[in-house]
Amino acid sequence: MKYALRGITAEELTYTMNRVKMDRNAKFEIKPQFSRTIRRVQENDKLYFVSLEVKVESTEAEPKPFNLKARLVGIFEAEEVETDEDRQILAISTTEIVYPYLRSAVSALTANAFINPLILPVIPAGTMFPEDRGEAGSGPLSFNGPEVLN
Repeated sequence: MKYALRGITAEELTYTMNRVKMDRNAKFEIKPQFSRTIRRVQENDKLYFVSLEVKVESTEAEPKPFNLKARLVGIFEAEEVETDEDRQILAISTTEIVYPYLRSAVSALTANAFINPLILPVIPAGTMFPEDRGEAGSGPLSFNGPEVLN
């Protein structure tokens, strides 16, 4: 199997400040939520779009000082993706390539909002999503046609 990055684009970058009253020494617990979508182009079965998204959302139960959403899309060209194992390796590898750009975008977005930058953790390849870890109930990856995989 061979693959190459052909481009990365920011599909959505949003930041909204929330006016939350908290005690002076209180700390917010920021729990970023990650999602991934992988699509294969029907007209060109060598092209894959890997969308990585992170959200931080304030709720009444868990207030946060801001809401944030960042979604980047990596465009990859891949050949010889024939088996489930190849698809799994491609999903993990492309996620590993796009994720540092997502981390950088989130840090820049929050820094440019004049708050302490949110620095997402370094996450080892293959551990970010349950299907990459082979957890029960996560199901195998399938790239047949323009299916969406989460």
